[in-house]
Amino acid sequence: MQMTLRWYGSEFDTVTLKQIRQIPGVTGVITTLYDMAPGEVWNQEKIHALKEEVEQAGLHIAGIESVNVHDAIKAGAPDRDRYIDNYIETLANLGREDIHLVCYNFMPVFDWTRTELARIRPDGSTVLAYTQEAVDALKPETMFDSISGDTNGTVMPGWEPDRMEHIKELFTLYRQVDNEKLFANLQYFLERIMPVCDDYDIDMAIHPDDPAWSVFGLPRIITNKENILRMTKMVDNPHNGVTFCSGSYGTNPENDLPDLIRSLKGRIHFAHVRNLKFITPTNFEEAAHLSSDGNFDMYEIMKALYDIGFVGPIRPDHGRMIWDEVAMPGYGLYDRALGAAYLNGLWEAISKGAQRAKCI
Repeated sequence: MQMTLRWYGSEFDTVTLKQIRQIPGVTGVITTLYDMAPGEVWNQEKIHALKEEVEQAGLHIAGIESVNVHDAIKAGAPDRDRYIDNYIETLANLGREDIHLVCYNFMPVFDWTRTELARIRPDGSTVLAYTQEAVDALKPETMFDSISGDTNGTVMPGWEPDRMEHIKELFTLYRQVDNEKLFANLQYFLERIMPVCDDYDIDMAIHPDDPAWSVFGLPRIITNKENILRMTKMVDNPHNGVTFCSGSYGTNPENDLPDLIRSLKGRIHFAHVRNLKFITPTNFEEAAHLSSDGNFDMYEIMKALYDIGFVGPIRPDHGRMIWDEVAMPGYGLYDRALGAAYLNGLWEAISKGAQRAKCI
């Protein structure tokens, strides 16, 4: 297991590489070229410059999150092959720079959905939250307006203002796309890119839909055990794998998170671990990583990852905003640093317990 932190680049992130380097046990970052639009080719020079900057800080790039998939690919539009060709070129350039992990998603229109970016919790911290009733009362084109005031001047991934300006067009694009068509479009995309993944040993790690149900009637397919196993089997290549995100799969209480991990042995290339607190089944807020602060048993999640022999990157996911920090919601320094320390502590305890049990 490699402990990492997500980092958006020096031009966009309030957290510095120097600060990340000082978090005990964190050895790498999960990063991106944040100013690249979906469908654009990432040239090798820009990737190399990013890699060099990270390595000069004493860290390494453990993976990319994300090389965003253009909506023409997800919707199966006539021009999708042009964008897939660009994606293949980007993957090759990443491989040439010795980067072998890409996290991506296949969610139509919204990469993730929250109705609040700064819900105040009893301890005074603020967190991202979701209420289905709030979504039901909104029009899709006003979704961004409802949360834009709480972004702290940052650009939230998947909610870039220029993208939000085209919401109506995007909904029109997906009008004829249901779950089965979305699965077919995902299969087409994966079959096209697997040869370059084989050539450069690149693991593609699909991120689950967040939340794990349809929002505004849009199709959602990476939501549960049945669907994710279908995805791995329909393109049965070890490079076709998953990002296990406890917070996204966990939005559906019917998903047994430790069981899901064990069912995906060998196909989990990356892990996001975070906790949720449910108010009702469709009203939840993000919590501290500590098990008792939310509804997830973080020990059992980490133990399941240990039991399947997970060796890939892991990162604490969305953190609370604490200690008067002002940063991108969910991506401040302090609470994610606490989360990394907590997850490292769980891993050490599980590992040492397993080793001692063998000696008895």
